Amino acid sequence: MNIKELPVDERPRERLMEQGPGALSPAELLAILIGSGNSEESAVQLCQRLLKDCDGSLKTLSSLSLQDLTRAYKGLGPAKAVTIMAACELGRRRMMEAAEEKRTITSALDLYHIMLPRMRDLGHEECYAIYLRADHSLNGQPYLVSKGGITGTAVDVRLVLREALMRRAPFMALAHNHPSGSIRPSREDDHLTESVQRACQVMNVQLLDHIIVTDGEYYSYKEQGKV
Repeated sequence: MNIKELPVDERPRERLMEQGPGALSPAELLAILIGSGNSEESAVQLCQRLLKDCDGSLKTLSSLSLQDLTRAYKGLGPAKAVTIMAACELGRRRMMEAAEEKRTITSALDLYHIMLPRMRDLGHEECYAIYLRADHSLNGQPYLVSKGGITGTAVDVRLVLREALMRRAPFMALAHNHPSGSIRPSREDDHLTESVQRACQVMNVQLLDHIIVTDGEYYSYKEQGKV
């Protein structure tokens, strides 16, 4: 059933124009994106089922792949699935903008708030270097140092310090995620912290912290007295 075939007062587009986006449910907002359902479900019903399978979580929805969407849901072809994925990515980037509005880093919590939107839905590990000016304001965007598997990623310390020198940053921090949800640092995490700290000392750059990011909590080497 196409959205146009619904009664006027049940059409999400018309309701949005009359009442504003806040009046619509997540399923109705998604239905506007995909436009139509299938021979058995309206667009709204299809999206209600999709969200039910995600336990009502937009976070879970945003983690679904193109294959997850197209294989499991009749009426969701590649074009519609890509539209949903694009909307989820826009939401993630909006969160990143909000996190980076506060651009002065004074604590591990500040680092966590900046990095969480980048890392919260990742199914693999990523490691970023965050470079700071003398006043501890962000010196450009966080720099993706490495991207790896589920349990680890290799970091080239030379790239970390080269970027610091290119940006003329006197301070820096590291952040990486644990897809498992555990904030406990591994031996490799400890080794990376020690290696970067030694290199920073040689190059007269101060490593302020190294944080491990999960959805809801973090581990800070600085708070634990390890940097």
